[in-house]
Amino acid sequence: MLDDLYNGKILGYAANISRVGKLDQPDASATAVSKLCGSKVTIDIVSDGETISDYAQTVRACALGQAACAMVAEAVIGASYSEIAEARSGLAEMLVGDAVVNGGRFDALKYLEPVKDHKARHASTMLALDALVDAMDQIRATHALEAAG
Repeated sequence: MLDDLYNGKILGYAANISRVGKLDQPDASATAVSKLCGSKVTIDIVSDGETISDYAQTVRACALGQAACAMVAEAVIGASYSEIAEARSGLAEMLVGDAVVNGGRFDALKYLEPVKDHKARHASTMLALDALVDAMDQIRATHALEAAG
């Protein structure tokens, strides 16, 4: 069962995380932490509130969290808010139900399907997308306040 969870695809992603570090002038930063295992991801983004133009991450996570971070980093530049929100909800639905992530910019998330049977690992797999949605929401809230006035 652990062989399925820590398969070659997941371990390959975990070993090859890109966009590691911090941005000099991010528009927003966000941190997500798994209370269960202590995994932590901090992301910085540059975005107009709709599309990501730059991204960096600091990852202190288990192999599953690292793999998810690598998958997100691979696809995030040019991603729209709706694509990111859809990827987050798709991954969450896949982990708790019968949904399948397939197609689109974040298609690699489908390789996390074996995590479904390991509820204690769900939070660490969601960290990158949770932080990313948080950061995008910060920017969108700032733009809404500026527009209002």
